[in-house]
Amino acid sequence: MPLSLSSHAFAHGEPIPERHSGDGEDVSPPLSWSEVPEGAETLALIVDDPDAPSGTFVHWLAWGIDPGQGRLEEGEAAPAEGAGGFGDTGYRGPAPPPGHGPHRYFFRLYALDFVPDLEPGASRERLQAAIDGHVLESTELVGTYER
Repeated sequence: MPLSLSSHAFAHGEPIPERHSGDGEDVSPPLSWSEVPEGAETLALIVDDPDAPSGTFVHWLAWGIDPGQGRLEEGEAAPAEGAGGFGDTGYRGPAPPPGHGPHRYFFRLYALDFVPDLEPGASRERLQAAIDGHVLESTELVGTYER
């Protein structure tokens, strides 16, 4: 079985609840994973919106996640987090321009064969460069949101 990622807050391809958006409480949705490949030392997570008017917008960068933990609870911070498009660390939920139509939010989970040595607040580019060549397997969960 391949690595899988799910949330009991929304199903793949379905709307993300307002609670997890910039219009609501802006807390991260609960995430669960299974079938982590053998040899995975850690997990990394990148959440982005490729439908943003200015180009792909990053909502969450996280790494150092224990593969054996099996989940991140609602609102739970990851052990290490990078700077997203809003300029701060941690999860920031969907907040597309009103009337822009539905946006897709990709939650991409990466099983890594090492623990990235990055400072908190690292950029997406730095995280992606660090994990390049170290991804054992990846999966994604997509949610939508519109104002």
